[in-house]
Amino acid sequence: MSVRTRYVVERVLLAVPTLLAMSIFVFLLIRLVPGDPVRTMLGFRATPQNVATIRHQLHLDEPLLTQYGDWMKGLLHGDLGRDYVSHAPLSELLGSALPVTLELTLLSMGLALAVGVPLGVLAAARPGAPRRLMDGFVIVGVSIPDFWLGTLLVLLFAATLVWLPPSGYTPFTADPLGNLRYMALPVLTLATGEAAYIARTTRGAMDEALGAPFVTFLRAKGLAERSIVFRHALRNASVPIVTVAGIQFGVLLGGAIVIETLFGLPGVGRLTVTAINQRNYTVVQGAVLVIATLFILVNLVTDLLYGWLDPRIDAGGDR
Repeated sequence: MSVRTRYVVERVLLAVPTLLAMSIFVFLLIRLVPGDPVRTMLGFRATPQNVATIRHQLHLDEPLLTQYGDWMKGLLHGDLGRDYVSHAPLSELLGSALPVTLELTLLSMGLALAVGVPLGVLAAARPGAPRRLMDGFVIVGVSIPDFWLGTLLVLLFAATLVWLPPSGYTPFTADPLGNLRYMALPVLTLATGEAAYIARTTRGAMDEALGAPFVTFLRAKGLAERSIVFRHALRNASVPIVTVAGIQFGVLLGGAIVIETLFGLPGVGRLTVTAINQRNYTVVQGAVLVIATLFILVNLVTDLLYGWLDPRIDAGGDR
């Protein structure tokens, strides 16, 4: 087995216990949240007899270990449980909400990379005004909270200029143009801060790469500066950029909860907030499990990309 293949196998195998530990943590955390979901669900009908009956039907009167075992058996068969309130299968609820969250996060990350990487490269390659402008963008992008920026964008583009809708959602398959119009403000809100982080990381990595001895050698050979920057230096700076992008993708998943609520997007974040208000344990548990699983998988993909980009992996060097 080659060094690179062994690296991939190790990373995939390490993800399995991580997923298991995460499932235990999510299961116990939800059970420790104050409030009785049965009493919330029954409302004024929450008599002791009714509460006991519903708790038995939902298996909430069983030991935690038994509940966890039954839950894991259901997960292995694709059964995430049912909504306490609507009694709908949780797989259907998450199946309709997850594409919205994934579209929001993927578009936001794509925009953040498309803006952040060129800005960072430009700031490193051309010190002076471009670098000062990027420094200002980084300070503003990192400092402004998402919910405040989103509110400002709604006031500007929806209330004042009336260019974009303030909230709502249309599936891409039903109306592609309408979908992009509804997603524009949420994506811009999420992407601004991430673009600032990526630009700062790119500039730092490019500064280090452009100051390396191999760049001096390439310049001495008369290689064009554009080729040095984009073909050689950027490739050497790609590892920290990919690492930060993977971490920030997880941040986007968390930020989607606030943004979906602010802009009325029917994603996992908004579903989670509604379930929390209802003390709906199964929905919160399933939604948190899905978000945490996506975060672990994104980090796994980031590790694999790191191994593909870093030549030291083939050499058996430091990983």
